[in-house]
Amino acid sequence: MADATDRGEDDDAGETEQGAASSDADATNESGPESEKKKRIFSKELRCMMYGFGDDQNPYTESVELLEDLVVEFITEMTIKAMETGRPGRVQVEDLIFLIRKDPRKYSRVKELLMMNEELKKARKAFDEAIY
Repeated sequence: MADATDRGEDDDAGETEQGAASSDADATNESGPESEKKKRIFSKELRCMMYGFGDDQNPYTESVELLEDLVVEFITEMTIKAMETGRPGRVQVEDLIFLIRKDPRKYSRVKELLMMNEELKKARKAFDEAIY
């Protein structure tokens, strides 16, 4: 009977995974060899973000794919530019800050995230010291 219970739990998890796998499979079934090679790594996060910004809970696959292409293109271009800035062949935080310095929204968001990261490091360090 434990097998039946395990199967039932696996079936529930399997259905969720199958649904995600089928949407990923749909994304790669477009015509052309280039689309078959693309691995959709941000689709789950983009779907959640789109829903958070007012889109449908299950946005169109084409919309998610378009956003994924834009995100990957942006990250690739920024990484290449950052590798050419500062120390060649290395990406450093300062290089990325330098590249976005003229975009106030991105710059302030990066500064905010970096400050939050420092606060979290300090909190972890204080917590670890309190344990010992």
